[in-house]
Amino acid sequence: MTETIVEGSVEKLKLRRAIEAARAALPEDERHAASVQIRESLLDRPWVQMAGLVACYWSVGAEPATHGLVFALWKHGATVMLPVLRPDDDLDWAVYDGPDTLAPGRFGIMEPVDARRGVDAIRTAALVIVPALAVDRSTGVRLGRGGGSYDRALARVGPNVPTVALLHEGELLDGVPAEAHDRAVRYAASPSGIVRVGTGNPVE
Repeated sequence: MTETIVEGSVEKLKLRRAIEAARAALPEDERHAASVQIRESLLDRPWVQMAGLVACYWSVGAEPATHGLVFALWKHGATVMLPVLRPDDDLDWAVYDGPDTLAPGRFGIMEPVDARRGVDAIRTAALVIVPALAVDRSTGVRLGRGGGSYDRALARVGPNVPTVALLHEGELLDGVPAEAHDRAVRYAASPSGIVRVGTGNPVE
């Protein structure tokens, strides 16, 4: 078992480095266009439009940008929760109430200044949108940055709640190294559109 875990961790590290390098090489205009396409595809989905409480995140670096998506969901009337990173690397949640209600948190990541709702607040979300470096097309397992924060958060999400990982083009893969703690998502959203991944009954 130990050998399997170590091997999986090494393969993940290699894949993370490759994807992070590819993202860093993307021209800024290409990143922006990708983020707009993802945002518009999501906002066009009925199950996104009907979600009254959305758990999302504030993108950083070369991730597909979510700032416009968060703002649009909020303007359309949804309550949007953003994560607050705790000292134990689990995720607390607080409500976004416009761009002026954010402040730098741990590692400089922007977080709402609203009262914390606790780690279990994500259980009440009707839609969950998470970051990922890659997603396995057949299993839905996502590759994160290695901290396990979103795996813990996704473990609290109900089985019928749409969970979506945002990707750049080429990051929906035929295989992603997985370990026992890794959690799957139901959809992968990229500039090409939104793809149902893994198994189970689709939401749409």
